[in-house]
Amino acid sequence: MTRKRVVVVGGGFAGYEAAKGLSAKLPPEEFEIALVNPTDYFLYLPLLPEVAAGILDPRRISVSLPGTLPDVRLMLGEVRAVELAERQIRYTDPEGAHHRLSYDRLVLAVGSVHKLLPIPGLAEYAHGFRGVPEALYLRDHVTRQVELAAAADEEKERDARCTFVVVGAGYTGTEVAAQGPRYTAQLAARHAELRGQRMRWLLLDVAPRVLPELDQRLSGTADRVLREQGVEVRTETSISEATADGVTLTTGEFVPTRSLVWCVGVRPDPLVDDVGLETTKGRLVVDPRLGVPGHPEVFACGDAAAVPDLTRPGELTAMTAQHAVRQGKLAARNVAASLGHGKARRYRHHDLGFVVDLGARRAAANPLHIPLSGLPAKAVTRGYHLVSMPGNRIRTAVDWLLDAVLRRRQSVQLGLVRSGTVPLDTASPEVPKLRKE
Repeated sequence: MTRKRVVVVGGGFAGYEAAKGLSAKLPPEEFEIALVNPTDYFLYLPLLPEVAAGILDPRRISVSLPGTLPDVRLMLGEVRAVELAERQIRYTDPEGAHHRLSYDRLVLAVGSVHKLLPIPGLAEYAHGFRGVPEALYLRDHVTRQVELAAAADEEKERDARCTFVVVGAGYTGTEVAAQGPRYTAQLAARHAELRGQRMRWLLLDVAPRVLPELDQRLSGTADRVLREQGVEVRTETSISEATADGVTLTTGEFVPTRSLVWCVGVRPDPLVDDVGLETTKGRLVVDPRLGVPGHPEVFACGDAAAVPDLTRPGELTAMTAQHAVRQGKLAARNVAASLGHGKARRYRHHDLGFVVDLGARRAAANPLHIPLSGLPAKAVTRGYHLVSMPGNRIRTAVDWLLDAVLRRRQSVQLGLVRSGTVPLDTASPEVPKLRKE
């Protein structure tokens, strides 16, 4: 008997949960679950800043898809087109070969990519922060800048190489800026030439405060902690131009630097626009059961889907991991229901709070809307991450323990990733010119 096939596109938070749920709900003798993803791992994005800061090994947050989803068929590749009439997708594998894959049900969970703004020099000189290669490259880049600063004879060059600008004071940008000062301080301590040298970190955002998604109390706590760690927080400020020698702020000030990290939000994957279905705010229109109107065989979830927020009539759910996880689980349930297994439900989820790691022993958290800071928040933050990760929990905890006990991180240039292979616009297949170091 020919098995029916359910294809899940994307192995992020939503896609992973959808594939996992489908493999549990549908009998394998009747259904094949196929997951199409560019890598063979699920990336636990919230801990990516700790990879860039040398706290965690990148393998800790890279959870094997074949290892944790044994009943799901992994198809390595980038989906290039969805052919709705033929009920098939076209994708390209890592070696450039082209493939077609038919489906009886399709779950689009392609996630998001960097949100770029038309700022001169941004794509050429900024470093993105959405994946392991980018985090590893940023770590290599920061290490290299400190080492080149130690070898520089001119004070202006040393100052520029020891200045790091992060744009975007949301969750990711705040955590990157919070982890940075301690890492660069440890790097500088190895060089007598940098004794007394200032390691300057700037965090910029057009919003009036850091972490604008949070209530003012916790936003204020994060701001205070950042400043205590030496981060220059510039609100209502961004950049108007980036060059090889520095950035010009919207205030008109020029900041000499060789390091610009772009953390200004995300946008749905470009595949969403190419599918040919109705979109709103760049996301696929779906009903409360995550189905695509007019196509009962197609479902969408996560950052790619404009899911109605039934807890806030007229609004869409936010593009967060919390929603993506729960939508992925519901997508699995509703797809299975459409195939005769179970009953479909509508998506309704109240925000359960947030966690933000602020480096060292500090964090800000709001579990079940109870505001926490300091060590209690740190404990809640790390506990939440360990519970949320689908694997590698013990190894992650060991890395945290070693960082706390040894207080000195391994930091050498690996030279594994060149800047030209880590474009800021990850949606573009073109490789930009190498940036000037």
